[in-house]
Amino acid sequence: MTLTVDAAARTHVGRVRRRNEDAFYAGRSLFAVADGLGGHVAGDIASATAIEAVRAYDRGAKSADLPDALGQAIAAANESLRNKIKEAPELAGMGTTLVAMLCSEESAALANVGDSRAYLLRGNTYRQITEDHTYGNLVADAGGVPALAERITRFIDGRADGRSPDITIRSLRPDDRFLLCSDGLSGVVSNNVVRDTLTSLSDPGEAADHLIALALEQGGPDNITVVVIDVTWSAE
Repeated sequence: MTLTVDAAARTHVGRVRRRNEDAFYAGRSLFAVADGLGGHVAGDIASATAIEAVRAYDRGAKSADLPDALGQAIAAANESLRNKIKEAPELAGMGTTLVAMLCSEESAALANVGDSRAYLLRGNTYRQITEDHTYGNLVADAGGVPALAERITRFIDGRADGRSPDITIRSLRPDDRFLLCSDGLSGVVSNNVVRDTLTSLSDPGEAADHLIALALEQGGPDNITVVVIDVTWSAE
């Protein structure tokens, strides 16, 4: 028996935005969500460029090499944005968040830059396993400062001044279910409702569809992207 990974990804422009500035990738061993920054130049180009760069790293890697491989993927995404801006200077200022998961054997590496998130449902426990890079997580009493808590402190924009990702390594277990998402979901649908959806719908595609629908029911104020990733046992 061996561990296998099955995933489903969905994205929706939402009910307010005119264009979808989210992008995603769901491959064999690599899964990622990028959210182009609202109010910045060409957020859709930034997210698509980042995803196109990281997808090249959907290839076999040993468990011990996962953090380095995923770190190289994030660096490649940043370099791709830098090159894109060199080719088209009017794109200067574009940026994107990125959360990614790279699997091999019985391990996974997770990387995030910004406030797109990864969650893990393991048994009856559901929790966020990435940390948002926002001022709210850095500044004491940030909740009392208007518009501060939600401001992003770290993102990918082609520069090389401290925008490195957080990278962690995790052991995979049969029946683990991971969720990668943009804040178009996490910002409007409560953790309890998301957990209930992931618990009650066994098919990852059905779960992804329902999560999109839940965000739309809450007004869909932002683009919505979800990747549901299931870890299962299968015969070799």
